[in-house]
Parts: sequence; structure tokens; C-alpha cells
Amino acid sequence: MEINKKVCNFYHFTLKELEDVCLAFGGNKYNARQLFEWVYKKNITSFEQISNISKNIIKKISQNISLPEFKLVDKLIDKKDGTIKFLFSLEDVNVIETVLMKFEWGNSICVSTEIGCNMGCKFCASGQLKLVRKLTVAEIIMQYVMVNKFCLQNNEKISHIVFMGIGEPLDNYEDLLKAISILQNPYGINIGSRKITISTCGIIENIYKLSSDLPQVNLAISLHATNDMLRNKLMPINKAYSLDKLLSSIDYYIKKTNRRVTFEYLMLDGINDTDECLQELINIAKNRLCYINLIPYNNVIDTTFCCSKRIDYFKNQLLSNNITATVRLERGSNINAACGQLRANYEKRKI
Repeated sequence: MEINKKVCNFYHFTLKELEDVCLAFGGNKYNARQLFEWVYKKNITSFEQISNISKNIIKKISQNISLPEFKLVDKLIDKKDGTIKFLFSLEDVNVIETVLMKFEWGNSICVSTEIGCNMGCKFCASGQLKLVRKLTVAEIIMQYVMVNKFCLQNNEKISHIVFMGIGEPLDNYEDLLKAISILQNPYGINIGSRKITISTCGIIENIYKLSSDLPQVNLAISLHATNDMLRNKLMPINKAYSLDKLLSSIDYYIKKTNRRVTFEYLMLDGINDTDECLQELINIAKNRLCYINLIPYNNVIDTTFCCSKRIDYFKNQLLSNNITATVRLERGSNINAACGQLRANYEKRKI
């Protein structure tokens, strides 16, 4: 079997694909499980470190498959809450962000799925830099691998993964699904479905698919506006997928999976924090299996948006209407933690 040089990165392979590779190299399917355990559980950096697979098989694997690492371009640490933002350089010298957030219940990693973003949300730093390309499966997995190695140096581990970094996850659907299958594999990383969250601004055909493909993974909807007129201004995707169509896809998802959906609502001063918006938000959430996550706005360079002063009021009014509402804990506010800011600043320095 000749390995396709475009996919010779180890982190591209599912367990099933690796079984086929091992058979082609004269080994057996069990070797693939051993490789997953060595790479993802024992965190080796070279195949030569493997001691329970024949040297002949290891030689063939080493000659055809690599265990690459990203180059760390920058790392910012928020001394207040421990959030760490990594800026990684890829093989083609593009850069991506990955964020490690620390909570009482564990460590969560925020993963990017694209270089740049074509969704064009007006309040988002990622949207200021247009889509360059989608990340490969390997590049998605390597974000976990790189940050996990950092955690291990401090006797910590990653317990949760959120796809809320640069890019629209459902715009890179097939690679996202494959990456999640690798992340979930019990012989490797072994992250449970309930500890994985996908955030989307609303690519509705893939929300429908997600209800069948990954029914146990958490779904978060970047809502941020409660009517089409306002959402069209803030989030151009709404012109293609209206609020009614988005809500219909969510209703289908809830009915199919019986899973609660999160509505993410970024609180923007004087924009979406009016009493009218509050009532519309109540109407959207009422009688739906959902909860509202109110998000304090992290100021982004080159935008005029500011964080609302009515977050607590919104929360209390939602709760009084029997709607579960939380305020997202601010993380990394001292290190430009709004998604895409570190990359945007880096790209501007290059110009």
C-alpha cells in the first residue's frame, strides 16, 4: 500500500484507516490500536519510542507517516484567570489560535476549524480577516495534541473541547466529523460526546445533518439578535438563513435528539439589549428545550461595539419567565481573548 503523501500526517488517520495501513505494512489491526495508545495516551514524539510493535513495522511506519508539531509563534497568559492563548504557525505559514481555559470542573480547549472566516459577523475579530482555507483533520487534532502536551507539563489534562475558535465549524463539516471521531476514540484521546460542544452561527442544512451524525454532542447557536432586521446587520449569514429557518432547524434537532440547545447571546450596548430585544428573546426561548448563555462582549479592535450594562437585568428577566439563563464567565479578558484577536494583531504586524 502506497501512502498518499497528502495524508501522511498521523493525526489525519482514524483508527479504521490506521488498521488498513498496518495491514498493508505487514502488521495487524491490533497494531493500530497500539499506535493510538502510544501517540494519544503516552504522548510519544517519535515512533521509535514504541516498544511493543515489531521493529520492521515501526520502520515502515516511520518512513511513511510523520508526527509533526506546530511552531509556537506566541503564547499569552491571563494571570487573573489562567487562560492561555496559543498562536500556532502551520506548515504553509498561516497561523491559527487555540485557547486553553481553566475552570473548577476541568480544562477546556477552544479549537479553530478554519483560517479566517467567511461569515462576516460585524462584532467578531475573526470576521475581519476573510477565509484563507479550511483546516484539515490533522490540523484540528494537532491543536489538541499541542495544548495537551503543555497541560501534561503541569500535571493537568484537557477534559472538554469546544469548537468555538476561528472559523465556522459547520462550514468545514466533513473534516469536523472526522476529527471528532478521532477525539472520541476510546483507544486514544477518549473525549466523551457530552464534553464536546459545536458552536454555529446557523448553517441550517448541517444542523439537520448533525442531529443524525452526532446526536450526543452539545450544540450551541450563535444567536446574538432576535429579529431578522437586526441579525441581517450583525450577521450576514442571516440573509441566507433567516431566523425562522434557523429556529425550524433547531426545533427539528431538539425533536430528533431530545438534547437541550444553547443560545449564545452576545450583549452589545444599545444594539441588542433593548426591552424589545429582551421580549423577543423570551419568545424565542419559551417552550423550547434550550437555555440562554448571555456573553459579556470582549472589546475588539476596529469595531465600535461595547459591552452592555444590562446583562444582569436580562438574566433576571429570563429567569422570571422560567427560562434557564447564565452569564458566561469572562476568560482571558486581559490577553485579547476575543476569538481571532491575537491572529488579527499578528497579521497586521506583518503588513
